[in-house]
Amino acid sequence: MKAFKTMLKTELKLSFRGIDMFIFAICMPVVITAVIAIIYGDKPAFEGANYTFLQQSFGALTTIAICAGGVMGLPLVVSDYRNKKILKRFKVTPVSPAMILLVQLVIYSLYSIASLILVYGVSRLFFNYEFQGSWILFLSSYLLVMISMFSIGLMVGGIAKDTKIAGVIASILYFPMLIFSGATLPYEIMPKVLQKIADILPLTQGIKLLKAASLGISVDNVMVPMIVMVAIAIICTGIAIRFFKWE
Repeated sequence: MKAFKTMLKTELKLSFRGIDMFIFAICMPVVITAVIAIIYGDKPAFEGANYTFLQQSFGALTTIAICAGGVMGLPLVVSDYRNKKILKRFKVTPVSPAMILLVQLVIYSLYSIASLILVYGVSRLFFNYEFQGSWILFLSSYLLVMISMFSIGLMVGGIAKDTKIAGVIASILYFPMLIFSGATLPYEIMPKVLQKIADILPLTQGIKLLKAASLGISVDNVMVPMIVMVAIAIICTGIAIRFFKWE
């Protein structure tokens, strides 16, 4: 436990020195939240809806940090540490090289949680946001989405030959999900054709799950997204464990 705390403290310092996660996981969600709230105000999400556009978008906004950390940040860090022989060096120490992966998962989880708190705080304090669903269901769904997206990152970072390949794969996964899954551009205002394409993206299903939990919609209506999230987590974790390259 002492080794884990020391490593976590060190890796956090290294993470804070960069501004990527601060921009994409902390600043971006808050800015997009403010933009959506200013543009749409208290307008209903659609005619006859009993919730506002911001309430409908809340679940999606909380996934921006998860996507940034799990799909982009995690693969790059893992592949970079392998290329620099950091993972290999840990093999000859009493500390398991798996610990550094656990530390990275904790760090990106902290970014995600901080982003969630900030998005909710800004929405509540400045734009009169009211959470309509169950916090227990929402946080459970949030954890499931986080595990699913992080499993993708571990898989990509673990099997990519080098940092360049990891970066290319991560970018191919990250930017389409960030833009078209509903995390930044609201899913509901997309053309029907684009919505069908977006439904293929894993994060889209996660966002549907979080929207249902935040709006108090019956879980029965989101069984498919729930199954998709669980399946992705199991498959990607299994591949990462089976084919992970330590050196």
